[in-house]
Amino acid sequence: MSDPQRVAIVGTGARAQMYTRALAERDHTRVVALSDVNPTRARLHNRILTDEHGRAPATFWHPDDVARMLDAERVDTLVVCTVDAQHARHILTGLEAGRRVVTEKPMVTTAGQARRVLDAADRTGGDLAVAFNYRFNPLHRAVRDLLAAGAIGRVLSVHFEWLLDVRHGADYFRRWHRDRASSGGLAVHKSGHHFDLVNWWLDAAPVTVYGAGRLAFYGERNGVRHGLRRDYARAHGSPEAAGDPFALHLDADPELRALYLDAEPDDGYVRDRNVFAGGISIEDDMALVVTYDTGATMTYHLTAYAPWEGYRVAFNGTGGRLELDVTESGWAEPGGAHAHLDAASHRLRVRPLWEPPRDVEVAVESGGVGGGDRRLLAALFDPDAPGRETLATPRDGVNALLTGLAANRSFTTGMPVPVADLL
Repeated sequence: MSDPQRVAIVGTGARAQMYTRALAERDHTRVVALSDVNPTRARLHNRILTDEHGRAPATFWHPDDVARMLDAERVDTLVVCTVDAQHARHILTGLEAGRRVVTEKPMVTTAGQARRVLDAADRTGGDLAVAFNYRFNPLHRAVRDLLAAGAIGRVLSVHFEWLLDVRHGADYFRRWHRDRASSGGLAVHKSGHHFDLVNWWLDAAPVTVYGAGRLAFYGERNGVRHGLRRDYARAHGSPEAAGDPFALHLDADPELRALYLDAEPDDGYVRDRNVFAGGISIEDDMALVVTYDTGATMTYHLTAYAPWEGYRVAFNGTGGRLELDVTESGWAEPGGAHAHLDAASHRLRVRPLWEPPRDVEVAVESGGVGGGDRRLLAALFDPDAPGRETLATPRDGVNALLTGLAANRSFTTGMPVPVADLL
């Protein structure tokens, strides 16, 4: 038997827990090192390794020492789960050291970072995978297969609407994502998922982007205008937050308390900010028109303050229309704690020209992006698992990013943006 794959994780927030648990469950992988600016969060991940899975604890390293960590711990694979704006730094360190790198999306947040990562990947021949888990949802695979098989002929246009409910959507405005410098805004951080799906579905790359985006619901002025603002900076310790349906109470959730509230003395990061306070520099509502190198166009809309969560996407082609309607949660309870997944549903329908419509049955798992997370992890870390061809490449990561960056520029200029001008 070969030695276990030695894995290090840089960034030990909530998303990284998926990797820590998945790697600890596998006999052929071992988490040997953890890196974060916050040792308390890293200790929580070590408890996952030791207490939940009976594994040896990983060593702890500051992010400034990742290069030394790779050598000292003989790391094979580096998993990057930091704040988005820090991804490029660690991707480059891993590639230059000859390690395999897996990064959470978005791959990077700026065009300059994208150029440096593409150059390093080409020059080193390194293995870099971008964790676009939505590709691994069986529904999304079925859409790609139907389109590739010519179920509606040549695709001419796409309409895509995504709704984030007031539990999930609001959370981006409580945490570091509210700062464009950290996340790139939702057009980069969240919609990058959707832009990658369309690129993958159509086997296409974006050419031009025109968009209108704004902070329409969250933020201090909107909170006052809509009668939703309460006067507190953060929920914890604030009497004004009691009874606010938009407040997140960290001390009511043991995992959030351990990850964030107990970790605050280390780095001062506040996870439960008032979504109707100042300091927000990203949009919560955006509409785009995108053209592609195949000749197709897309109209896209993201709403981050909806009563339910899900999406609708429709493809119009020379031979008919393909429609995917997904409800991920029917409604959200106050406080950001629970989404009602009992209302989850989906329908995939093909409407050929001159024929009756037909529904396509697809088995989808509950949770984890319809089984997408499980399949992604298998493709990343299990040698014989299917799906490696589905993994997003550095170029895929850049193409998804460029749609978001072009959208951000168009929001500011009010003009269409040629994607080629960005890179």
